[in-house]
Amino acid sequence: MEIKLEQPTHEVISVCLLAGQIMLQSGAETYRVEDTMSRIAASFGFTNSNSYVTPTGIIFQLDRAGSAQLIQIVKRTTDLQKVVAVNAISRQLSTGEISVMEAQSMLHQVDIEAHAFSIGFQIMAASIASGCFTIMFQGGWLDFIPGMICGGLGYCAFVYFHRLVKVKFFAELVAAFLIGIVSFFLTSAGMGQSLDKIIIGSVMPLVPGLLITNAVRDLMAGHLVSGLSRGAEAFLTAFAIGTGIAVVFTIF
Repeated sequence: MEIKLEQPTHEVISVCLLAGQIMLQSGAETYRVEDTMSRIAASFGFTNSNSYVTPTGIIFQLDRAGSAQLIQIVKRTTDLQKVVAVNAISRQLSTGEISVMEAQSMLHQVDIEAHAFSIGFQIMAASIASGCFTIMFQGGWLDFIPGMICGGLGYCAFVYFHRLVKVKFFAELVAAFLIGIVSFFLTSAGMGQSLDKIIIGSVMPLVPGLLITNAVRDLMAGHLVSGLSRGAEAFLTAFAIGTGIAVVFTIF
């Protein structure tokens, strides 16, 4: 432990903030981010660290005598593999297997790594999941292929428009509208029987399941600000999906 106390303060702060940033950007809960940062600091002998984490920023203070540092979180996605990788590095630091410089290098490598799955694979998975959800919601087997088509096209539209416009609400609304349009035309052409089941199954890949789960877990852990903000974000996503489908039914 005496060797760990000799670590430069700014390097320990850098590792803590980088670990927290990666986890928060990858979809980790607020309390998990704070706990990981505290454990990393404690592994170097700083047992009085303080952190305040929200979905859009991290404030961290290594000890009460030092100044606090702020880092802004601009983008948020879902990549639980990165969360697992950061947790593994945190455990290695706690057991003394790696140094602070090695941890910083490993965290930078995790940060720059591409998403665990390619965009094409994600679209294919969304398509298959949409077909399965259509059957699960008591749609017929004739609705399976239309569900796959609508779900795949909808998720593809979401990814494409989210790259063009960084407003997630707009991308989700357009994707839901496209799902409704394609579902309507496919059922009109006789390729599906249950329009409602196809639409419900196709929008499921857009539903913010992880966001809702994290909001509830943050609220249960006492992180009221983060829990309410994540819940509001999930509500906006649900509202965008519902609005896109409602516009289609209004037109047709």
